[in-house]
Formats: sequence, C-alpha cells, structure tokens
Amino acid sequence: MDQNAVYQLFVSTYHPDPNVHKQAELNIRNIETHNGFLPIVLQILASEELELGARQAAAIYFKNRMNKAWDRSNDAATPINEDDRNMVKQSILQALLRAPSAVQVQLSTCLNTILSNDFPDQWPNFVNEIQNFLSSTDVKMVYTALLALRELVKVYQWRSMERREPLQQIIKLTFPAILTISDNLVQQESLEAAEMLKLALKIYHAGIQVDLPKCLQETQSLVGWGTMFLQLINKKIPLEALPADPEEREKYCWWKTKKWAYHCLNRLFTKYGNPALLPGTSNKYNAFAKGFISNFAPNILQTYLNQIEGWIKKENWMSAKCLADSAAFFSDSIKHKLTWQILKPHTEDLVAHFIFPQLCFSPEDEELWEDDPVEYVHKKIDPLMDFHSPQTNAINLLIDLARDRKKHTFMGILNFINNVLNKYLETPDEQKNGREKDGALCMIGCLAHQVLRQKSPVANMMEPFFVTHVFPEFKSRFPYLRARACDMTRHFSDLDFTNEQNLATLYQNVLDALRDSELPVKVQAALALQPMIRHESVRNAMAPSLPFIMNELLNLTNQIDIDTLANVMEEFVEVFAEQLTPFAVQLCTQLRDTFLRIMEELAQANQQATGDDGSFNGDIDEMSDKTMAAMGVLKTIGTLILSLESTPDILQQLEEALLPVITYTLENNVLDLYDEIFEIIDSCTFSAKRVTPTMWGVFELIYKAFKDSGIDYMDEMLPPLDNYISYGRDVFVSNENIQQMTFDIIDTVMKSDRLGEHDRVCACKLMESVLLNCRGHVDGYIGPFLNLAFQFIFTGSMKTTEFKVHCLEVVINCLYYNPALTLRMLEQNQWTQGFFTLWFNSLEKFSRVHDKKLVIVALCSLLELPADHIPASLQAGWPQVLSGVVNVFRTLPKAVENREQMEKLYGDGFDEDDFDGESGIEESVDDEEEDNGDEDVVDDEDNEYLEYLAQQAANHSSESEFDDFDEEIEEELLFESPLDEIDPYIRFGDVFKNMQQNNPASYSLLTKDLDTEQQTFIMSIMSTAEQRLQQLQQQQQSIV
Repeated sequence: MDQNAVYQLFVSTYHPDPNVHKQAELNIRNIETHNGFLPIVLQILASEELELGARQAAAIYFKNRMNKAWDRSNDAATPINEDDRNMVKQSILQALLRAPSAVQVQLSTCLNTILSNDFPDQWPNFVNEIQNFLSSTDVKMVYTALLALRELVKVYQWRSMERREPLQQIIKLTFPAILTISDNLVQQESLEAAEMLKLALKIYHAGIQVDLPKCLQETQSLVGWGTMFLQLINKKIPLEALPADPEEREKYCWWKTKKWAYHCLNRLFTKYGNPALLPGTSNKYNAFAKGFISNFAPNILQTYLNQIEGWIKKENWMSAKCLADSAAFFSDSIKHKLTWQILKPHTEDLVAHFIFPQLCFSPEDEELWEDDPVEYVHKKIDPLMDFHSPQTNAINLLIDLARDRKKHTFMGILNFINNVLNKYLETPDEQKNGREKDGALCMIGCLAHQVLRQKSPVANMMEPFFVTHVFPEFKSRFPYLRARACDMTRHFSDLDFTNEQNLATLYQNVLDALRDSELPVKVQAALALQPMIRHESVRNAMAPSLPFIMNELLNLTNQIDIDTLANVMEEFVEVFAEQLTPFAVQLCTQLRDTFLRIMEELAQANQQATGDDGSFNGDIDEMSDKTMAAMGVLKTIGTLILSLESTPDILQQLEEALLPVITYTLENNVLDLYDEIFEIIDSCTFSAKRVTPTMWGVFELIYKAFKDSGIDYMDEMLPPLDNYISYGRDVFVSNENIQQMTFDIIDTVMKSDRLGEHDRVCACKLMESVLLNCRGHVDGYIGPFLNLAFQFIFTGSMKTTEFKVHCLEVVINCLYYNPALTLRMLEQNQWTQGFFTLWFNSLEKFSRVHDKKLVIVALCSLLELPADHIPASLQAGWPQVLSGVVNVFRTLPKAVENREQMEKLYGDGFDEDDFDGESGIEESVDDEEEDNGDEDVVDDEDNEYLEYLAQQAANHSSESEFDDFDEEIEEELLFESPLDEIDPYIRFGDVFKNMQQNNPASYSLLTKDLDTEQQTFIMSIMSTAEQRLQQLQQQQQSIV
C-alpha cells in the first residue's frame, strides 16, 4: 500500500471544502481493512518530515480505530487483522519516540488500549522493550519508556488484588531503574528534567494507589524513594524563576513535580504507614506501619513543617496543591502519638499563621466574586468543587485539632478567634479589616459542632456571641461579611435561642439578605433559611412571605445551577404544601421553564464540546453541575405533586404543565434523569388514582424510550407502568395496542441477555399486575406469560430466591386468573406435575403477606373446580392442595405481624431524639475524660465500618457462584394490589363451605387424608372467617 497516497487522504481530511474532506474520510473507511493500512497510519503520524496537521489527523483516526476495533470481544464491523496488530505492537514505541507532544497524547491512549487487551499474554516482551529504553543514554528514549510504563501501570492501577500480580513483577523489574533516573533528574534545573521526573513520580503513585507491593516495603527501596521525595520537596525554586501571573505560577513545572512528591509521601503515610489509620487488628500493613511511623514519618513531618515555616515567613512560595497536601499530612499526624508529639509545639503557629490566613477572604476571592459571582458560589458552596483545596484541607486540620486534641487546642483556638473579633470591634469603622473577621467567623463556623456539643464550656455563650459579632454583619459594608453572617446562621442551625426576639431578628436579617444585590449573599441567605424551618415561630413568620421566598429561590436557580438550592426548594414545598397549593400551578410552570432552560443550555454545551471525531472537549464539571441542578428541579416537582394528592383538578393542570418536561427527557434519551422522570410519572398517576388522556400519551413515550435506550431502567419504569394498569384499567383492557406494548416490554426483559434477575423480577411483577387487575379480559396472554416463566422454572437457571418466587407467582397468578384454562395449558406442555411439586416444595419461600394471600386465593380457585376439570396427573395428590392451604394459613399471622411492625416503623420514621446528642454514645465521645491526651486517636466506628465493607466485598467476591436461595424476600410496604381488598379467611371459608354443600365428591376426595390436628386447624380457620365476615357486614351497615 502506498504511504504517500494514504498521507494525501489525511491531508484532505482538513481541506476547507467540506466535500473534499468528506470524500477523503469515505476513502479511508473503504481501505481501512486492507492489510498494512494501520501500520502505514502509524508511520505517517510518527514521521518527522510530514505536515503536523496531517499527522494529528492520522493520530485521531488511529486512536478512534483502536478504541472501536482492537478489543476482539467488541465484534467490530471492520476488525483489525492479526498481521496489522503485530506490526503495530512492533513499531508503536518507535512511533511514540519520534512523535511530537500533540501526537504523543493520542498514541499514549492507543498504547493503553493495546496493553489493556494484550498484556501480558499476547505481548510478553513489552517489559523487556521498556527496560531497554530505560537503560539508554538517549534522554528521549528514557522519556518514551516512562510514557509507556505510565500507561502500563494505569492498566493495573485500580484492579483487585487477585488481578494485580503482573503489576508486582513490573514494579520489581522497572522501579529500581526509575529511581536511579529520578535521583539524577532531581539534581538538574531544566524544565525537561522536571517533566520527566513528574512522570516518574506519577508511575510510583499509580503503583501504590491500591496496594503497597512487598518490594516497595523493603527498607532499601523506602529509603531510596523517600530520600528522593524529600530532596525534591527541599529543592529551592528561585522566586525570580517563577511566572508573575498566579495561575501560571501554579502550573510551573517544578512545582507540579513537587506536588507529586507530596502526593506519594501522603499516600504512603495515610494508607499504609500510620497505625492509627489502619482498619482492624489483622491489617497486613501493621508491621510496615510500625516501622514507618517510627523511622520515616518524623523526618517527613519535620520537612513539611520546615517548608510551611518558610511559607509563613514569606521566604518561599508554595503552590496550592502543596499547601493542601501539607495540611492533609498534618491532619493525619494528629492521630498518632509519635507524630502528634512533633506537631504539638507548632499548633498555635499553625492555627494563627497557616490555617487562619488561608480562611480569610482573599484578594483572589474578591476578584472572582466581582468577575464571576456564579463561579464564586460554585467554588465556595459546592462541596465537590473544593474537595481537595488548601482551604478545605485547612478546615479539616482545624476540626481535627479541636476534636481529637481538644484539651490541648480547643480553648486556645477559641481565644485566638475571640482576639481577632474583639480587635475588629475596637477598630474604627474606616480602618476595620473585614477579611480577618471573615476568617475568624469561618473558623468558628467550622467548629460549630464542637462548640455546641454536650458539656461544651462555650455553648451557652453563643447567643450573645451572635448578637455581638454576627447580627451587625448582616448590614456590613463588606458584601462577603453579609454572606458570612448567613453562612454562620446555617452552621449554627442547632443553636437554640433563649430569647425569642433574637431568633425573630435573625430570621428577619436572613430574609432581608435574600433581597441583597449580591448573588453570593442571596444564595447563602437561601441556604440559611432552610434549617430555620425547624423553629415553629420562624415557620409561622415565613408563611406570609412564602410566595416571595419561592420566587427568589426559582430566580436563583435560573441564575446558578447548583443542586443545593433545589434541596431548599424541595423542603419548602414539603413543609408548606398546604400554604403553597394556591401557587402550585404557577410554581410548577416556573420549575418546568427552569428545567427546560437548563436542558437547552446542556444540549448547546454538549454540541459545542463534541469534536468532529466524536471526542468530548467540554467542561465536564459544568455539565455535571447543570445535570445535578436539573435533577434537583425534578425532585422538587415530584415533591410538589405528592403534596397535592387531595386536589385532582390541580394535579391535572400540573400534568399538562409538565408534559414538555417528560417529553423532552424521554425523547432526547436523557438517561441521567430517567430515575427522577419516572418518579414524576409515578407520582402523577399514583396521586390522581387515575390515568388522564395526557398521561396515556406519556405511556407511548415510555415505550419508545424503553425500545431506544431505556431497557436498563426497568426498575424505575415498573411503578408508573403498574399504575397505568391498575388506575387505567378500563383503557388498558380495551386498547390492544397498549396491551401489545406492555407485553413487548415484558417479553424483552425476560429474554434480554444484558439484563439480570432483578430486572426480570420487575417483568414478573408487571405480568402479575396485568393478571390481577384485568381478570377476564386478557385470556390471550396466559399462554405467552406461562412460556416466559417456564423458560426459567424448569431450566434450573434461577439464582435468587426473589426471582424463583416471582417466576412461580406468574404461574400461580395465571391459575388464580383462570384455573381451568391454565391447567389445560400446563397439561398440554406436560408441566403440571413438575410445577406443583416445585411449588409445594418451595412454599416456605413465599414469605411476604402478598405471597401468602396469592397462594391462598389461587388454591381456593383450584378447589372450586369441578372434579372432572382436575387433570389425572393431579388427582392422586389432590389432598395436598388442602394441606398447602393449611400450611400457608399457619404462617400467615406471623407474616402479618411482621408487616404491621414494619409499617409502624415506617410510619413513625426515625426518632429525632436519637440524633440530638443525648445518647450515651454522644456523651462518651464528648466527655472530657475521653480526651485522647497524647495517645493515638482511634476512630473505632470508621474502622468497624471499613472492616464491614471488606467483609461484604469478600462475601460477594464470587457472585456467579453465590446461591442466596435461603434469603427471605422483604415486605414492600408501598406495594398495592387488588389482593389487598380480599380477606383470605373469608375467601377460604366461602369456598370450603360451598364445596361441603354443593360438591361432596370433591370435598371427600380433598379431606379423606386429614388428621385430627389438621381438621381442628381448618375449623379454627372457618371460625375466624365467620367472625371476620360478621365484622365486615357490621362495618358496611354502619356506613349505610
């Protein structure tokens, strides 16, 4: 194949004439399966003489081709032949060596794809090739080796322990060489050296992410790597070498490399080297941790402290990531007595000069507030945005000091805060330093739990503290202090005011802040209002302002996509459902418009971010924020619908208002929102207890969504589909098209290879809903339903008790629906005897009240059959039917009692007193005698939880072999069915009495083998039936 001809095709792919580049792409597709084509593409993208644009186009094509077709299990339409595969593996390292950095990125991804599929079995000499490159004197070859090794280690980085053995060997063979290279690089000054060293540290970090291999635990290895890490951290980077721009300075190569040294040391200490943080007593790293905490951790901690001392004195600059890692290391050092003794003398300095300055409102904060207040709010309020920021880690360090070493630190921290606040009070207005006050209030806000805990020496001082230091800032000339006042209100939401007027003043201040001109202040005010709802006096005061509050919340949601605002709205809708009813339609319409606006912005952003090659180049965080905000809006809508259950007229208006929301989500396959959207459809049909023409239109959308992309959402679809059958029964039984769509969903789920038993249980429940709700109208589906159930019943392929029971219940429901028709079909297929044997042997698995009632009513239907309708295969064992009924009645009272207890628990909810800090656990934690002093801090709850998770993981490690037939199916308290209206005692009493009187032949066949005890038990059932019938008649008469 001619390389130049192929090269010209890639040149044409970025021709300005769209016809030319489309034709070039078609030509490439036509020849991509030819032998030798892929190796030629690799030669083109690696060729230094050719045009960069064509090489980049070739690299993008190469990456996409590899992604689609290298994995043999994908069954690609145009597979890659074996000769090309071997040629690519032989030449890809050389290509990586010669490629420019823009192409290296694509090639590295391709290498990862090959290694994920072929290493080690189909590429056993790869590590040897890497070792040859590592031992070269050519710097570019060494750099290429590091790039390649990084991709190889990434393949195993997150694998489970039993699949990590190849990584152990890779580390043993290559890490000593990498350490030698790193020792050389750390002495150099060039940016190229920094880049290579950063790559080496990334490889080490990936190698210890999940497990610390034995060879890296050895003293020689640990000393070598640890010394190099500390040399790098201590390496002086001249201030004059750093860029002036703060953002560029953060990206400076040597500081990015230093960051990875901090990462590696932190990982070693936190996950493997700190005995106080290791879960359980049988941890395999115990011996390593004891050596590390004694011999290595003190030196690392002292180095970190020296670096921070230089930063405090402004002798050296530190990047944000390195500051964050330092704070995290200090937090973990608090836990163990050896490292605590080193840290202890520095705590005052760390609080005053390391933590406090980072928590003050900074010039960078001010610039972001003014230039992009929306981004400021995301950064300061979204917990995931700032997860590992220096500020977050400084806050965690402060909390750990105050909680874990409170005797030594707590009052000292409060005194420091108090001094800052008093200084602010005493300073003339024009000279007040608002930034420092913001930092002090931030600190005490973070310690709210400690301050308000039981036996706290300062809890009773917080009300006057608020009056003195917080109330005035609601009117501050510094907007960030107005926001901080609201934030303090939220943090101290558990503070109970003794003076009702102070609480009223606080509420009014927060409500006024909702009218502030500054977006961050308004958002903080909205968040502060939510926890204030717990006060009855505040709830009463809020009522007249509800339209204003809800309107502001909606406006804020339209200005900023943050799901915490939706949580606030949802709680207001839930608590003030009655008061908001007059505004429900308007509120729902506004929520709808907000949702559609977010979705439109998402669609546009997605379109702009998708490259010609299908790659995504957008801001994932922004897209995620918008999706979460849309999710929050849908949850608020769902809460609003459920609150209006008693107002059918308003519900119908809401359905019409929400139709565009449902339509957009389902037609555009917005899978991330399917959970919420199906919940809304469920709420609409369940709350109204009917299905309107509007909602029947939605049924077709659900079906289309299922066929397009929704097959994995059967669990979420089941409740609304069940509602369509139960509350829309008249339309369902008269519309064959709707019946056929429902059957197609059931049939697909029962037969699809990509779905599991939990999804098939949903399909079984849907069959049951059809049979129970449409009695006498769906005879044509008995045969298909039986076929679907029996493809599992007699094949032994049912793994779980739940699926086994539900499969059997499909047949039992058919027997209840039409016993004669079902028995005839069972006989035609020779299923009868086998099914009844399996059913009666499994009766104890039918543990829920619903299961037992279904068995009773189905068996009663069988008992009503004339004797000549009973198949010969059953006649010999016919008395067993009555024994089956008796056995189920024996266990029914216990099942009913169990369900009633669960309903009581569910109805009562959780007792808030359990969480108010008055329990013995809380007391023991907060008791001053329980202070850790200078001993290790051991978090027993965390460790127990980690051990529990480990045990669960071990239990489920071989799921394919796991047989849980002994598991009991849990009661579904919210599940409703037509059987709820049937009293099983009365039903059995009627059938048994009728048989006695009108069908003596069947009666004698049935009862001939009963012993005395069974006869007595049947009499007690009949007696209970008589009592219940009399009670029912009395209730009906009283209603009349």
